[in-house]
Amino acid sequence: MKSFSAFQIASAAIVAVALLLVLPFKLLPALLAGLLVHALINSLTPLLQHMFAGHLGRVLAVGLLSVVIILGLGAIFAGAFSFILHEVSNPGQLLGKLMGLIDRARAQLPEALVAYLPANVDDIRQTLYDWLRGHISELQLLGRGAVHLFVTVLIGMVLGAVIALQRMPPPETLKPLAGALLERVALFVMAFRNVVFAQVKISLLNTLFTSVFLVIVLPLFGVHFPLVKTLILVTFVAGLLPVVGNLISNTVIFVVGLSLSIWIAMVALGYLVLIHKVEYFLNARIVGGQIKARSWELLLAMLVFEAAFGLAGLVAAPVYYAYLKSELKGQGWV
Repeated sequence: MKSFSAFQIASAAIVAVALLLVLPFKLLPALLAGLLVHALINSLTPLLQHMFAGHLGRVLAVGLLSVVIILGLGAIFAGAFSFILHEVSNPGQLLGKLMGLIDRARAQLPEALVAYLPANVDDIRQTLYDWLRGHISELQLLGRGAVHLFVTVLIGMVLGAVIALQRMPPPETLKPLAGALLERVALFVMAFRNVVFAQVKISLLNTLFTSVFLVIVLPLFGVHFPLVKTLILVTFVAGLLPVVGNLISNTVIFVVGLSLSIWIAMVALGYLVLIHKVEYFLNARIVGGQIKARSWELLLAMLVFEAAFGLAGLVAAPVYYAYLKSELKGQGWV
C-alpha cells in the first residue's frame, strides 16, 4: 500500500472540497463547458499540428474552436429569439394552432376528459393570463437563471480555451503542493474525457432506437411523422447532454406527434419512456465499461448524488465517480 505525503493529502482535500462546492454554487455548467472545450481543443490540436508545427497549431485550434462555438451559440440564441418574437407578434396564429390541436384531442379523448379542455380561444387566453399573473415571480427567477446559465457557460468555455492554450509543466518540476494538485486535476480531466466518450456511444444508441421507431415501426402501421430527419438530428445532439438530453428529445418528438394525433403522441411517448428505461441500465454499463466500474456502482453514485444535489448531482455523478475510481485505482486500493 502506498504511503501519502502531506501534500498529496492536502491536494486531495482541496480538490474534493472544490468539486463539492461546484454543485451548490451552481457552477457545474461552467465546469462541464470548460472541460468540454479543453477536451475538444486537445483532440483537434494534433490534426492541425500536422500542417502547422509547434505553438501555432494550438493557437489555431483554439481560434477555430472558439469561432465554431460562438457561431453555434449565436445561431441557437438568434433562432430562439426570432421564434419568440414571431410568436409574440402573432398571438392569434399561435392560439389558432393550439385550438386546432385541442379540437383534434376533443374528438379522440373520452368524454370524462373532454370536459377539462378549453372550449374556445378566449378560454385559452384567460387561462394563460391567469397562470402568468400567478407565476410572475417564478418567471422572473427563470429569466435570471437563464442569463446566469449562459454567462457562466460562456465564461467556462473561455477558461477552458485559455487553459488548453497553456502548456502544463511536468508535476515534478513544480512545488510539492502545486505538483500534487496538477496530478489530481489531470486525473479529473481524464475521467471527464472517458465519460464524454461513453456519452457519445449512448447518444448513438439512443438515436438508433429512435430512428428505428420513426423510420420503420411507425410507417408499418401507416403513421408517417413529419420532420423525421430533423427529429433524428435533434435526438443525437440532445443525447450528448447527460440526463436532460433525453427529456429535450422526448419533448420535441411528443409535440410533433401531437400534430398528428394525441394517441400517436402518447404511443410515441410510451415507446420513448420504455427504451430510455432500458437504456438507463445500458448507459450505466457503457459508462461503467469506459471508467472500469460496474453498473451498480454507477447507478448507486447517481442515486446518491441525485438525492444530495438534485438534477445537477445526477449529471455530475458519472464524472465525479469516474474521477474517484481513478484516484482509488492509482493508489492501489481497488
